Amino acid sequence: MKHSILGGVFGAVSLFAALLFAVPAQAAALDVADLVERNGPAVVNISTTRIVQQRAPGAFPFPEEDEMFDFFRRFFPPGTSPRGGPMREIPARGAGSGFIVSGDGYILTNAHVVQGVDEVTVKLTDKRKFIAKVIGYDTRTDIAVIKINASKLPTVAIGDPEKLRVGEAVVAIGSPFGFENSVTSGIVSAKGRSLPSESYVPFIQTDVAVNPGNSGGPLFNLRGEVVGMNSQIYSRSGGYQGLSFAIPIDLAMEVAGQIKTTGKVSRGWLGVSIQEVSSDLAESFGLDRPRGALVTEVQEDSPAAKGGLQPSDVVLKFDGKPVENSGDLPRIVGNTKPGTKVAMQVWRNRAARELAVVTGEMPAQDKLAIGSADRKSYSRGGLVLSELTPEQRKELKLNGGLLVQEAAGDALRAGIREGDLILAVNNAEVRTVEQFRKLIAAVPVGKSAAILVRRGDSTLYIPLKISGSND
Repeated sequence: MKHSILGGVFGAVSLFAALLFAVPAQAAALDVADLVERNGPAVVNISTTRIVQQRAPGAFPFPEEDEMFDFFRRFFPPGTSPRGGPMREIPARGAGSGFIVSGDGYILTNAHVVQGVDEVTVKLTDKRKFIAKVIGYDTRTDIAVIKINASKLPTVAIGDPEKLRVGEAVVAIGSPFGFENSVTSGIVSAKGRSLPSESYVPFIQTDVAVNPGNSGGPLFNLRGEVVGMNSQIYSRSGGYQGLSFAIPIDLAMEVAGQIKTTGKVSRGWLGVSIQEVSSDLAESFGLDRPRGALVTEVQEDSPAAKGGLQPSDVVLKFDGKPVENSGDLPRIVGNTKPGTKVAMQVWRNRAARELAVVTGEMPAQDKLAIGSADRKSYSRGGLVLSELTPEQRKELKLNGGLLVQEAAGDALRAGIREGDLILAVNNAEVRTVEQFRKLIAAVPVGKSAAILVRRGDSTLYIPLKISGSND
């Protein structure tokens, strides 16, 4: 009996020792340093230049209503002012990261890194620099494709984000604050995250340190495969606070493929407004649990209307894929090729019902800018706006609205983006830039205006705080 017990103890110790000494061998196979050495050369630093108009600083910082302003104005030549000198062009610099996906020079990065810039410079780890051409970008997913004139470049390996597990270790390489090829690591915190401003991306949430300049850089698993593109952080300070979000690489590659092939991204479209199903709503509808996407509005003559979808329907399945949360539906529909006949399961009158719809093509944001020759700059709030033509209003089924051509300053900080449609200010509908100007002029400095914005299929209110710095 003693021998049996001792044998069991020694066997357990031997097993523990075997496991203990097996760990370093496994860790060596997944060493982060090896990963960086192998993939670092395929990660690039991106710097951008944009020429902006700025008034030369004035001699005296007095507001016009100040009596000192009136006093000093008499000492200035006619046509000049203490408020400031003439407008001048200055270069505004930006930075980001990217990664090479083909040896002939195609690079992926974020759309917000290269959107609206005048020049894009790519720097490789071997110190070579190239002026890149922007092939195209998609603001809805924040994906851009750029190209440099080079060959036989190192490339990254593409992984499968579906195989990622929550808690799995991941590594980011990028250029935070311009520090090239910086490496940070962490774990996957969650998958399939929906963010309020993004309807088409099931984000990978991590705790990897990501800061300004990391945008567009790759997120690797420990097999050295890219599983995501670092895109956003959640922060109250503007810097890293433990929450970062990456675009799954399969989505990025699919969007990039469309951009390279056709120069645009085509998405399926239903023409509905939806909201989440709460537990109270699920109970009132007779659902077994909160799930699906509750239809609140069906656009006239839309694919949804033609397919028989009605307000108060709860979409449970689309093309055989379950819709657990309302945010699932835009992504599933968007990934469906326009013109495809698709089976839907909806919950109506306390019972499941089968419908068939033919998806339409989502109106492209860049189409809104075509023919918008009436481009009007409006400095307060940091916006460049254009009025929609009658044809655009008819296509979008809108009575009014202004297209955001550019967003800077207060507007950019508030979250208004190029391509948004501004429908109302403080619940007053806007049809012209002059209307917008008057409504914003009535907002005191330091106060906010409620801006109703249409972005894709959804509408949202964005509080625009007027700082006065854009005047």
